[in-house]
Amino acid sequence: MGGFDNMFSGLGVSASGLVAERIRMDVAAQNIANAQTTGGPNGVYRRREVLFETALAKAVRGGKFRPAGTRVREVTEDPSPFQRVYDPRHPEADAQGWRTLPNVNVPLELVDLITAARAYEANVMAGRTYREMAQRALTILR
Repeated sequence: MGGFDNMFSGLGVSASGLVAERIRMDVAAQNIANAQTTGGPNGVYRRREVLFETALAKAVRGGKFRPAGTRVREVTEDPSPFQRVYDPRHPEADAQGWRTLPNVNVPLELVDLITAARAYEANVMAGRTYREMAQRALTILR
């Protein structure tokens, strides 16, 4: 049975990449949606970022570790400073006329969103290719 586990491990790697990149796209979309959010129960919105890590699995034989894909370690808040805009007529301006805006840079978020979408597509294609190779191998074994 260990051979089948090894044979289909590539699908697990692609699937883990799909999940991780979907989360990355969701976070980028959330950042874009909140790029102007200055009020609410939490105050000024702080940009979120996704941190990945390599997942490892213990091999069936020999106790060696092999790559098992990627996973999201955590979604954390970006500690960079908020944007400050001089807008003395705005109701949210402080006594000196400055407004505090989220630390979201929309063009960079769009680039991150596109990059995550491309990585998602690459994982879909890798999964399809791996599945096709496995099907051919099973056909040969028949």
